[in-house]
Amino acid sequence: MVGQDPVAKPAGHGHLPSIGTGVAAPPQGHDRPAPVDLIDLRDAAGDRCVVRVTGRYRPGVLTGHDTLRAEVLIFADFVDARLEVFLFQEDLDNWQRDLSRLAPGRGATLGRDRGLVLHLLMQEDRTLWLSVEDPDRLNVLLGIDPQDTWIQEHHQRLDHVRETWPSEVVETAPMTYAWSSGRESPARHDPEGAS
Repeated sequence: MVGQDPVAKPAGHGHLPSIGTGVAAPPQGHDRPAPVDLIDLRDAAGDRCVVRVTGRYRPGVLTGHDTLRAEVLIFADFVDARLEVFLFQEDLDNWQRDLSRLAPGRGATLGRDRGLVLHLLMQEDRTLWLSVEDPDRLNVLLGIDPQDTWIQEHHQRLDHVRETWPSEVVETAPMTYAWSSGRESPARHDPEGAS
């Protein structure tokens, strides 16, 4: 479930170019929603990790409509990496639960048992150990000292992702799916276009 290989970057490059802010921008062509940063953790030293949701995996297809495509962007003196990950609605639910319970000595995880896993562990001084583990490509551990309001900001980021790409599929029986009653119309044109 993970995409491109990371690219090693020599030490001394001080920022992630064109990574954006995650703030809503005008739609991109054909009313496609702009990417939304689910996670954006950075510190004064320049270490940064962003999980940028870019859209639905298979818009208009029941088995892939609610699965979201995302990029994991990691930058530190010793690494500059871009990896692809697919997020299920359960991943978002678990992320929300973990963020709500986060306290010194506790963690929050995005990914779990398949492919790429991002894990945060809050230390007693409220700094974070952030690990990104991709079994086939990369294992990175960063120490991040985020702003005091980062948890509240990340709850808002999650809400923004859910508003931009709401869940529209229900599992009616094991491995049987249908459009949810909240969806405008099963036959409506999906702005992301089926692909």
